[in-house]
Amino acid sequence: MILAAALLVAGCDRSGQAAAARGGGRGGRGGGRGQAVATEVTTVRRIAVQREVDLSGTLLSPDQARVSSEVAGIVRDVPVQLGTEMRAGDLLVRLEPRELQLALDRAEGQLRQIEAQLGIDRSQDRRPPSDDQIASVRQAMANRDDARNTFKRAQQLHDRGLMSQVDYDSAETRLKIAEANHQAAVDNVQALKATLQDRRAAFELAQKKVADASIRAPVSGAVAERLVQPGEFIRENTPVATIVQVSPLKLKTAIQEKHAGLIHPGQTVTFAVEAFPGRTFAGTVAYVSPAVDQATRTFAVEALVENADRVLKPGFFAKGVVRTHRDENVLAVPEDSVSTLAGVSTVYAIDGGKARQQQVTLGARQDGLVEVTSGLKGDETLATTNLSQLATGVPVRITAPDDESVGGAGTTGARDGRRGPGVRP
Repeated sequence: MILAAALLVAGCDRSGQAAAARGGGRGGRGGGRGQAVATEVTTVRRIAVQREVDLSGTLLSPDQARVSSEVAGIVRDVPVQLGTEMRAGDLLVRLEPRELQLALDRAEGQLRQIEAQLGIDRSQDRRPPSDDQIASVRQAMANRDDARNTFKRAQQLHDRGLMSQVDYDSAETRLKIAEANHQAAVDNVQALKATLQDRRAAFELAQKKVADASIRAPVSGAVAERLVQPGEFIRENTPVATIVQVSPLKLKTAIQEKHAGLIHPGQTVTFAVEAFPGRTFAGTVAYVSPAVDQATRTFAVEALVENADRVLKPGFFAKGVVRTHRDENVLAVPEDSVSTLAGVSTVYAIDGGKARQQQVTLGARQDGLVEVTSGLKGDETLATTNLSQLATGVPVRITAPDDESVGGAGTTGARDGRRGPGVRP
């Protein structure tokens, strides 16, 4: 019995030693759980983050005019071409004015005729004089007053029996005729004054038509369409050119309703267009719709974009962001300290010489850093290399970027007077 027990103990010792030898020889994956994984580390940063809302939209001209002719005539000159820069008031098209000038001369002659009848001096006040200052009325007044005086004398003589009834009746009749002639003269003057207004309106209209023979740009911009050629006969309301304003332009976009509380006039917009890759343009939010489109769940936003160098064109597709506000003291970590698998992001915090996997929620990215909105307190030290070999409880050996032999498990001290190995400021 004693001999059997001794043989059993000896066999167990040899089996244990063999097993230990096999375990030490393999070392396990990544050095086994007993071997430290070398990694560099970093700290959690606090940064300022510029918040942005994505946008995409189209550049439009805020002011576009399709210019038409207000008079009929033959096109004599078109001094503009496609793309010509125009200022308000510049000449677009000139029509032959001869017929319009003749109509103006005729209207002016008719007006002067009426003014002469009313005694209006064109070199002085053009207002018509009062009725009693007009020659025809003054003459009728004189005849009426003379007839009144004659009738008074005839009445005196008739009352004293010195004038026959026939002569008395004749004097009374002449007075009535003179009074009627005076009233007719006054009525005629009133009619002349009414005609004067009509002739003046006709004269001014003829003047306008002569001026309209020179068709001018109503707004500043560039010629987008040139629709007539010299020699053509055009009628009234015929389009002759289209002018679009090219500076500033309007960036029209639609933003999701969840951002309605963030977008306000005055905010900066930055965007890019396909025609100029690598170049960024800027504008300012000018108008925000007060209503949300029920079909798209978006609301319209318009930004004004200065285009002094004329490189942007109406119709360009633009893609960019609206800068809403700036948050200070935001937690952030380097992007290489984050591991993402199946949409779940994690970091490995170094605690007591061992790794601890911690799930985090990420936010904005900026200059190689990514915002952490939840999951960290801000005082952690995080691994940045060999993340695929780490798991909760795995020992780690912190190394400097150029020296993987620095420190032991959990070492964070300095060597040769340098900053702590592998810790990024």
